[in-house]
Amino acid sequence: MNKIKISAVSYTNTKPFIYGIEHSALLDQIDLSLDIPTDCAAKLIDGQVDIGLIPVAAIPHVPNANIVADYCIGSVGAVNSVFIFSKVPVAEIKTVRLDSQSRTSNNLAKVLLKFHFKQAVSYVTDEPIDADAIVLIGDRTFGRRDDFPFAYDMGEEWMNFTGLPFVYAAWVANKAIPQGFINDFNQALAFGLSKRKELLLDLPKLDNFDLEDYLLHKLDFELTDKKREALALFLSYIAKL
Repeated sequence: MNKIKISAVSYTNTKPFIYGIEHSALLDQIDLSLDIPTDCAAKLIDGQVDIGLIPVAAIPHVPNANIVADYCIGSVGAVNSVFIFSKVPVAEIKTVRLDSQSRTSNNLAKVLLKFHFKQAVSYVTDEPIDADAIVLIGDRTFGRRDDFPFAYDMGEEWMNFTGLPFVYAAWVANKAIPQGFINDFNQALAFGLSKRKELLLDLPKLDNFDLEDYLLHKLDFELTDKKREALALFLSYIAKL
C-alpha cells in the first residue's frame, strides 16, 4: 500500500498531535513532514501530500477538501499565540504588517479589523516597512505581549465579536481517505492529547510564558459543532473582504 503523505505544523501547539502519531502504528503507513502553516497548505493544494494540518483560510483552495479528523487547533476565547501587536490603540491603527507564516491569522486580522473594530487599514508584507501593528502567531509570540503597548488576542476578539470559539487549523485531505485509517488517525491524535502533561516535561522552560496554561487550557483541540459553525462563519467573512 502506498504511504499516506501528511504535512503538519512544527509549532508547540501541534506537539501533542505529533507525539500521538509518532507513538502509533500509523508511523509505518505514513510519510510525515513538519512545516510552517503556509507550506502545509501549499503542499496540500499542490497534491504533494494527502493530508495537512492547514490554516483553515486555505480550505477553499484545496481540491476535494474534506476534514478528516475530530481534532483541530482551536480556542474558546483567548489563545495567547495569535496576536495583533500594536504601537497604538486599535482605533488608531492605519497600517498592519501581515505574518508570512499563516493565511488564517492574516485573514482573521482583516476580518476583525473590518467587521469588529470597523477600521480601514492598509496591509503590508515586507519586513523592513514600518507599520502601526503586526500580525504574529505561534511560538514567536511567546513572552512578547509586554514588548508592545497594545496586544489584541485574536481568539479573544473573535469570541467578543461572534460569541463563538475559533478554529485556526484543521486536518484536511485532498482525496478520499479510508475510514479505517481515519479511525486510527483520530485514536493517535487523542492519545497524543492525553500525554500533554508528560510532553511539558520535555519542553524548554520559559520565564515569561506559561506553557502549561497554553497547552492544557488556552488551546482547545476538539472539533466541536460550535467550532464547525465558527469555521463556516469565518470563511463567509473572508469572502466579503
